[in-house]
Amino acid sequence: MSDVVGVSEERRPRVGVILTGHLVLAGALVVLAAAYLGRMASAGVGPAEMVTGQYDPKDMVPFGMSGANPFAWLYLAVSLLYFAGVVLGPALALYTAAVLARERDRLSPRARALLLAATLTTLALTVLRFTPALHDMQRWWLD
Repeated sequence: MSDVVGVSEERRPRVGVILTGHLVLAGALVVLAAAYLGRMASAGVGPAEMVTGQYDPKDMVPFGMSGANPFAWLYLAVSLLYFAGVVLGPALALYTAAVLARERDRLSPRARALLLAATLTTLALTVLRFTPALHDMQRWWLD
């Protein structure tokens, strides 16, 4: 026990893991927005028609929604990541801001810039979720 007390282990934040978390949450939103815009363009309709229920997002899954279908699992993973992003996005941004403040001297300038950009992007995407345009997209996805 006395050996452990005197050891000073330098802990570096895992910048790659933090950035991957930001990218995964942002990626779910981008995939959802691309699906929404792609479905709208392919059907030739506007946002008002998309929320009527006629253009169900589950109809875009190849081979249908089945437990044996890997595309259905991908659909569910994107859905969960998108909805978890409402809570995890701000929490991850707060954690990243704390890492930036606490480890400022130990991080390289490139790592600081990437973490700052990821934090600001995550916060901006979280705010954008509550705009009218993305509200319609979310209503379409929940249909």
